[in-house]
Amino acid sequence: MTRYMVQRSIYLLFLLWMVTIVTFVVIQLPPGDYLSTYISRLEQQAGDVITEEMIQALKAQYGLDLPMHERYLKWLGSVFRGDFGFSYEWQKPVGELIRERLALSFTVAILSTLVTYAIAIPIGIYSATHQYSLGDYVITVWGFLGLAIPNFMLALVFLFLAFKLFGANLSGLFSPEYIDAPWSTAKVIDMLKHLPIPILVLSTSGAAGLIRVLRATLLDELQKQYVITARAKGVSETRLLFKYPVRVALNPLISNLAWLFPALISGGTIVDIVLGLPTAGPMLFRALISQDTFLSASILLFMSILTVIGTTVSDILLVVVDPRIRMEKGTE
Repeated sequence: MTRYMVQRSIYLLFLLWMVTIVTFVVIQLPPGDYLSTYISRLEQQAGDVITEEMIQALKAQYGLDLPMHERYLKWLGSVFRGDFGFSYEWQKPVGELIRERLALSFTVAILSTLVTYAIAIPIGIYSATHQYSLGDYVITVWGFLGLAIPNFMLALVFLFLAFKLFGANLSGLFSPEYIDAPWSTAKVIDMLKHLPIPILVLSTSGAAGLIRVLRATLLDELQKQYVITARAKGVSETRLLFKYPVRVALNPLISNLAWLFPALISGGTIVDIVLGLPTAGPMLFRALISQDTFLSASILLFMSILTVIGTTVSDILLVVVDPRIRMEKGTE
């Protein structure tokens, strides 16, 4: 087990380095850069033509006169020092901009993940063990509806119903008086009051999909010979169910951790925009439009790191949960 974890840690470091290269190159692929957008904005606002000398001065100011590999090495060196560069559009250090937004995104993602699994696992087990019952049919209908309805539409429905029926505005994570206020106990309590709606919206489709996966996998396991033999020997249904079939059926759910965190952040961008959440998704969207290189690269880097870490954690959990994988990996 220790050897396997050391190997995965080495792979993790290599993948993180590759992620920095791919992230920076992808940001540079679209034609133009932030300076082109900035110059167009200046010409529209002031009505003046920007001279070549002014363009060269702006390039030197923002470091855009350097070749791509030099800009990458400069950015990577800054990242190792904890400096993620300077946001052209916001005119602030990137670290200062994304610190709070990433923390809020991570909080929403963690809570949504916990709620997703808390809903999916017991309902999926019930649906598989009560196949073709009334409860199974109700869960199936609910699951298909959850998969079919886009999250952003569900968010719009919640906002409309809350405003129409109760005159309440459920958008955002904070009340107006706490948006720019420093962190305090009152602000945390106010955030907790606003969290249920985004968590419920983000958890719906994920839970619906996992329920279907768990139901199908568990039904397949319950029909295998070792389960039939154990039942014939008089093993109680509860012990039989949770000893092996449920553990094996959880494998796909554990594997989903590899993409669940970044999916909640990137895939929830439209939901965040609709609900007005001050998370990393809307900021990334704005940074990509304005080609704010260091800001967008830093957010993409953190999302990629979440993907790599999620993959590593899911692989380790699979080794812990499934004895067959432990035998294959030689970790016994």
